Amino acid sequence: MGRILSIDFGRKRTGLAATDSLKIVANGLATVPTAQVIDFIKKYMATEDVELIVVGLPRQMNGEPSESTRYLKPFLDRLRKELPGVPVEMFDERFTSTLAHRSMLDGGMKKMDRRDKAIVDTIAATIILNDYLQSRQYLQGRQS
Repeated sequence: MGRILSIDFGRKRTGLAATDSLKIVANGLATVPTAQVIDFIKKYMATEDVELIVVGLPRQMNGEPSESTRYLKPFLDRLRKELPGVPVEMFDERFTSTLAHRSMLDGGMKKMDRRDKAIVDTIAATIILNDYLQSRQYLQGRQS
């Protein structure tokens, strides 16, 4: 069974998270410079079986694509070209950065650590993946 990998894309940094092999729990992997993210994913996939990549889709409050969507499209085109055998799904990422900050506060993280944007990006990727897993469970429950 393969893992699901999630991506919280950013122009400078990209957060990554992955499920366990049973696809039950999402764990943060890393935050890497966006220019290096595809190489990072390739190296990860050399040791781990990834069956799906979920990419956070930036949207505005009204559901329309946000301004940053225009930067995401070229990345998605390259990702699909470089990893043609791996399906890529988009998933709404609204509020993930806010939720990441909230989880850092709730977890008692020190103020200096909360300022580290790389930590926020990894947590946001984990939130995207957890939300995706929950939505799959919900849809499977409705189909039963």
